[in-house]
Amino acid sequence: MKGEKKESNEKKETWKDFIYNPTTGEFLGRTASSWGLILLFYFVFYGFLAGMFSLTMFVMLKTLDENVPRYQDRVANPGLVIRPHAAEILFNSSDPSNYNQYVQELHNLLHQYNDSIQERNDLCLVGEYTEQNNEHIKKVCQFKRSMLRQCSGLPDTSFGYAEGKPCIIIKMNRVMAGFPLCGDSLLQMQYFPPEGRLDKMFFPYYGKKAHPDYVQPLVAVKLLLTRDDYNIEQTVECKVEGSDVRNNDDRDKFQGRVTFRVKVSE
Repeated sequence: MKGEKKESNEKKETWKDFIYNPTTGEFLGRTASSWGLILLFYFVFYGFLAGMFSLTMFVMLKTLDENVPRYQDRVANPGLVIRPHAAEILFNSSDPSNYNQYVQELHNLLHQYNDSIQERNDLCLVGEYTEQNNEHIKKVCQFKRSMLRQCSGLPDTSFGYAEGKPCIIIKMNRVMAGFPLCGDSLLQMQYFPPEGRLDKMFFPYYGKKAHPDYVQPLVAVKLLLTRDDYNIEQTVECKVEGSDVRNNDDRDKFQGRVTFRVKVSE
């Protein structure tokens, strides 16, 4: 028993000496000078890495333009989105609870296009690009809600949903150029603005920092459904048209186009 107790005491002494040895002044097996050299090495090493990273970021940021994205590989082929935001728009025209969510979404979208708000913006020259390369803060061209006429939600607050002839609003992602839009369907459709054309005056877009108040021009499509079209799922495809625009690539069905389905009942 004495032998076992002696051995246990020796182990405790060994651990104590390893943590701190009063004879050699070592802490965890190293002297203060040894620890100091190690800490100095890691301080210099990681300081060098941090410096290299900071220098790399500084050089990279100096090459960036705050107003224009460095890479714009999708500019020639902009994406499209629709509002109401749904791939399938299904509703009963005689039941407002069926389509209120769609109507409210359109009203929310068009609030910033209210004529009273847009009148603070500039009247631009129709048919001409609004070039502002030398201006620090870019002016914004008026796009009034009333330009969408029957799809503005002003003469008809239900956007045609109550009569079974719904309006769909199409937005093009913010790019530096503009193109006309067209619809592909057997249905009769009415476009606002006429022919679904986005005028050149709303372009180019100079980026969020230089163009902070910019609002995207819109195209509204009113589907002129008849009773014969009710209870049938209708497919509509809208495309961006232009000489350099690709909108028929089967590998990317969202490039330069958007497809949605509508089914109306009563």
